[in-house]
Amino acid sequence: MTSIPKETEEKLLIIPVEEEKIEQVSISAELERWKPKTAMGRKVKAREITQIDEILDEGLKILEPEIVDMLLPNLESDLLMIGQSKGKFGGGSRRVFRQTQKKTSEGNKPKFATYAVTGNSDGFVGLGFGKAKETVPAREKASRQAKLNIMKITRGCGSWQCSCKTPHSIPFKVIGKCSSVTVELLPAPKGTGLKAEKEIAKILRLAGIKDVWSKTRGQTRNRLNVIQALAQALQKLHTTKVQDKHIEALAIAHGAIKKTAMSELQ
Repeated sequence: MTSIPKETEEKLLIIPVEEEKIEQVSISAELERWKPKTAMGRKVKAREITQIDEILDEGLKILEPEIVDMLLPNLESDLLMIGQSKGKFGGGSRRVFRQTQKKTSEGNKPKFATYAVTGNSDGFVGLGFGKAKETVPAREKASRQAKLNIMKITRGCGSWQCSCKTPHSIPFKVIGKCSSVTVELLPAPKGTGLKAEKEIAKILRLAGIKDVWSKTRGQTRNRLNVIQALAQALQKLHTTKVQDKHIEALAIAHGAIKKTAMSELQ
């Protein structure tokens, strides 16, 4: 076996760090070149608005994805498996793009649709749908729409089996419905994990929920209806009013959790 010199080992260790720095510099450069078109965007660029809570709590609509990029820099994004590859008798494997085509006299005109999810794993998540004639524009549309649809997620500890008083799960049961699909989320004790369908678990993980039980009913083969039903259930977590006496008992936290608040809860 030939040994690698120390100089080459040091270079190999430095390369991934430099790549990360290049990506961060490119993102910051794009934001510096950004010219806002809305009053909200100009306030964010001028640092008059420094937290996304100021926008979401007032119910204002975000019209520029750069606003989310500046206020939530640690976002992660992923694509959901809503399509199916071609296979005999519909037996193809799942894929992120759903292909449809229109038959015309000129021939078949295909289109590709996809669903994107973005979140910071700490109380903020967004879902977006994109459709285009090619896969890359569809993915860009979906990721852009996901940032525009960012929402706060209310977390807590609503399981009677758990008394940790940390916001690792959801505070109460919520139900979302779209067409024939019904998605029900229930609080789970600490250490349970995400006992849900793969795409539902992917969204909940980016939302910052660590433990939950779920039930799905209806034609769940249609993943679009499942995702929309889940989005409706997550919105109910934030819109449902809770009395002040139950907030401490359920360890309810809206949006991001500060480290000081976490230490107090523990």
